[in-house]
Formats: sequence, C-alpha cells, structure tokens
Amino acid sequence: MTTYELPENAVLVIGAGLGGLCLAQGLRKAGIPCAVYESDPTPDFRRQGYRLHIDSRGDDALRAVLPPHLHELFRATSGRPKFATPIYDTQLTRVTEVGLEHRPVQLNINRFTLRQILLEGLGNVHFGKEFVRYERRGGTVIAHFADGTEARGSVLVGADGVNSPVRRQYLPHARIVDTGLRQLYGKIPLTAETRELFDPAMFAVFSIISGPEKSMIGIAPVDYPEPVADACARLAPGLRLRDHEPYMTCAFGARKETFAQSDDELRALSGEAMRELVLERVKGWHPRVTRMVESWIPETAFLISIRTSVPIPPWEPTPVTLVGDAIHAMSPAAGAGANTAMQDGAALAAALGSGKPDAIGEYEAEMRRYGFAAVRESAANGLRFMDQDPLPAGMS
Repeated sequence: MTTYELPENAVLVIGAGLGGLCLAQGLRKAGIPCAVYESDPTPDFRRQGYRLHIDSRGDDALRAVLPPHLHELFRATSGRPKFATPIYDTQLTRVTEVGLEHRPVQLNINRFTLRQILLEGLGNVHFGKEFVRYERRGGTVIAHFADGTEARGSVLVGADGVNSPVRRQYLPHARIVDTGLRQLYGKIPLTAETRELFDPAMFAVFSIISGPEKSMIGIAPVDYPEPVADACARLAPGLRLRDHEPYMTCAFGARKETFAQSDDELRALSGEAMRELVLERVKGWHPRVTRMVESWIPETAFLISIRTSVPIPPWEPTPVTLVGDAIHAMSPAAGAGANTAMQDGAALAAALGSGKPDAIGEYEAEMRRYGFAAVRESAANGLRFMDQDPLPAGMS
C-alpha cells in the first residue's frame, strides 16, 4: 500500500471545491502543511454552474487567504452587477424587487475562473483520488482512497460537497433532503445582438422572470471589467485563465412534479433537447424570453437537482471536521453557498493557525451559527419565490 509522505501535523483536505481550496490557500499562508485530494480526474471534469455571486463574506475570505496579487486578479476578473434582484412577469413587466442585505462588495464571477485562481500556487492538489473512509489512530487521522493509497495527518477536513463521504462517516445523522426544485442551466454569450435581449436593469446580481406555478427564468451576467488576458499579464503572468468571453447565465427552475421526465431522463437529454423542453415551458412568454432561451449554447445545458442540509445540534469536536456543502448545503435562493464555503475555509485556516487547543471546536461553533442561518434563509427564500419544500418540522 502506498502512503503519501506528509509531515505529522499535515492537514488532509478531502475535496478541491471552493471551500477546500480556500482552506488550502489559508494553510499555505500560515505555514501549515496540507494536501488536497479530489475525486474528479481534472479540475474541469464536471459542470457545477457558471456564475457565482460573491459578496463581502467571500471577498473577505479570499483577501485573508490569497497572496495579494491573486486577490487582485480575482477582483479584476469579477463583474460589478447592479445591486438589485428585480422580478418580472412573463411579459417582462417589472413587478417588484427582492430586498438584498447590504454588503459593500457585490461581484459576479465565472465559477471556473475563481477555481483556477484558488488552485494557483498549490502544488499539493491530487486529482482522481476517490476518498473511501478514514480511521483514527492515536493523534493521527488516516484517509483511505479507492486506489488503495492512503494519507496520514493530524486533521482531516471534509470539503467534499453535498454527497460528502466524510460527513456520512463522521455525522451519519446529518441529513440531506430534496428541496423539490429542479433547475436547467444554460449559458447565453453576450454579444452586441444578445445584449439587446436584456433590459439594463437585468445586468444585476440576479433577475427573476416569474411564471406560472412558481416556475421561473433566472438570469445573471458575467461581464469582465477588463480583458482577462490583460489582467493575467498584469497580475499573474504565468497563469492562463481558460474563460474570457462575457455571458449571461440563464436557468429555468420549477417544481420537479411539473416535469414529465424523471431526473435520470432529464440528465440524459442532449443540450438541444433540454433547450427545446425549456422553450416549450416558456411558450406564450414575452418574445424576448423565447429568444433568450433560443440563444443558449446547447452544450452548456445541464440539470441540477437542488438539495439542502438540515441543521443539526452541536457535536463534540474531533480532529475531523467539515466545510461548505459537506455540512451546510443550501438552495441558491439566498446567493450564500459559495460565500459561506469560502468563509469556512478562511475561518478554519485561521483557527488552525492560532494553535489553540480547541481551534476546531471554536471554528465549528461559529460555522454552525452562520452556516445554518444561511441554510434557513435560503430555504425561506426558496419557499417564497420557487415553492421549495420547507425544512423538516422543528428545523426551519
């Protein structure tokens, strides 16, 4: 059996999503050895969404963990949307606006761009490593992988998403439940022609076109303030960011019962067939909405089945802990998932760097407070605007 050679005080991070990479950058900055193990074979193996809304929580976390030039690159590749979430009816009459919590930073960024920035400079990220289980021996935590290898460290962090194998072993009573919502995502290139489809007010944090039975089209821009290649040349000449063309994320959301197809059948649809399905659902809506969906790039279309964590009471801290969706997955209805995941990563890195004997316990107490509050807020917004199932009784 092959064992990764790491210092005794190494932190093992399972998962290379936003929370895990934010943690790894913070540990690197603090001089704490760590290694990241990701089951996907490559960073761009799966489509997980396109645009992310980053507010002050995420920006503060990135500023805390990244070298200054990479934080500046993040800001240079982030769009500055209008601070609003307007709601339109199917004929594009603006009917109301969702109140947003005021935070001084409001940015939209391409998800993969942010992930590339967070990967920069980390030489300890191993892809194609499917975590199977962990065991504790004295003061050591051992991670076992499907290929028969193992890694040993002093702390193990599950940053492995909503389906977290770490959580299933560590907190088997922690529940993930279906929200009842499905979203079909697509991507519209922003050209001179397609920009005319959107009112100026739609270049906002997020805009909702509300349809019958609380179905909706959600749109949000990723519009770069300067050419991406120029920003890289100025701030990180060795980094080549893959994506550089502006676009509008466009997603159709509805209750799962309103689809004739099962989740498996929806996932099996081609991009063209998924686009046609959405076009059928928006028949009779304003012609500009039809043209928005017609402008989807077919190969960018995919399904997300939205699930949520159920908040649980405190647990006794150990050398195993969790960040991001592994412990507080939530619907996107509050725009908080990415922000809280990166907040977790920065907070845990700071806690471990403090050297306090109860560092993990202190981190977890604070993480439960803001993380589960975000789960509840997202569930309430999802129920209000999209008919999301409420959290189980006693947990809402």
